[in-house]
Amino acid sequence: MQLFIHTYGAYLHVKEEMFDIRIKQGEEIVHKQFSARKVSTIVLADAASLSTDAIQLALKYHIDIVITERTGRPLGRFWHSKLGSTTLIRKQQLIASIGKQGMTDALNWIDKKLVAHQELLERLKKHRSENLANINEAIDKIETLRTKINGLTGECMADIADTLRGYEGNAGKIFYETLSTLLPKNHQFAGRSARPAKDPFNAFLNYANGILYSRIEKALILAGLDPYVGYMHRDDYNQLSFVFDFIEPYRTFAIEPVFKLFSGKKVNKEHTTPVPNGMTLNKEGKALLVAALTEYWDEEAIRYRGRNQTRNRIIMAEAHEYANKLIGRDETELIQEII
Repeated sequence: MQLFIHTYGAYLHVKEEMFDIRIKQGEEIVHKQFSARKVSTIVLADAASLSTDAIQLALKYHIDIVITERTGRPLGRFWHSKLGSTTLIRKQQLIASIGKQGMTDALNWIDKKLVAHQELLERLKKHRSENLANINEAIDKIETLRTKINGLTGECMADIADTLRGYEGNAGKIFYETLSTLLPKNHQFAGRSARPAKDPFNAFLNYANGILYSRIEKALILAGLDPYVGYMHRDDYNQLSFVFDFIEPYRTFAIEPVFKLFSGKKVNKEHTTPVPNGMTLNKEGKALLVAALTEYWDEEAIRYRGRNQTRNRIIMAEAHEYANKLIGRDETELIQEII
């Protein structure tokens, strides 16, 4: 279970070894209690607060506490002080980041992202006969760019970085332009926008991406990987470069549930709030999105390596698989334990 606390003034503390969320509703104080054994992550935003005993209880049960910005992007997290894995993984990750392996792995993740984009467009063909030509054209253009990306050669990421970003950017532009045409006309958008979003679709997608970043970061930490040592994204100060690298194959995990909300006409003007030069999700919008993401990531199962698995468990399994690849271990048995 993941707790998303986004009510202004909400207070998380501990009562009788249970997480207790105290919320003021008018003149009434409402309490909601949750067993620590059933909670995996606590996400706080919008001026919510927590007590030190809540932090201690979370650490005791290895529960991730994430503090987010208004956009949903992780701002910081409480985590226990032990790595939980061998430092050899991080050493090998650093070596990979400056050589050919890092370049090869980054190319593989970008390729998987583009394949996932194509597969999503394929699924969206159903019941959209009037858009078939447009969708097929987009899929073909992305395939051409995939071929170019997979043909890039070099000895390290620096040799291909600029060209790769150009191809990837063009593929993304084609994908989002096509996606927009498949939405109801009042929700179509002019490309990606962030900080702030220029339209409701981007406001929802930015918040979904923020939550997904947090999921990816947690999976990397549990696998013993360093979220800051990236291959393709720059190692700027305090930049979660490897999170931005590793997230690429899972981008549609945020895009598809957001698209479903809009295509299903479940989003309205009451879910966003204007901000200077754009808009952001409000409490109602966040509640709608979090419910959709929870169902899509944690409840809805898909076929993965011959078994039905949730998308969240797939991310965890593949993070551990990559960590074991770095240190040359056979990860098969470990993956079976995880999933």
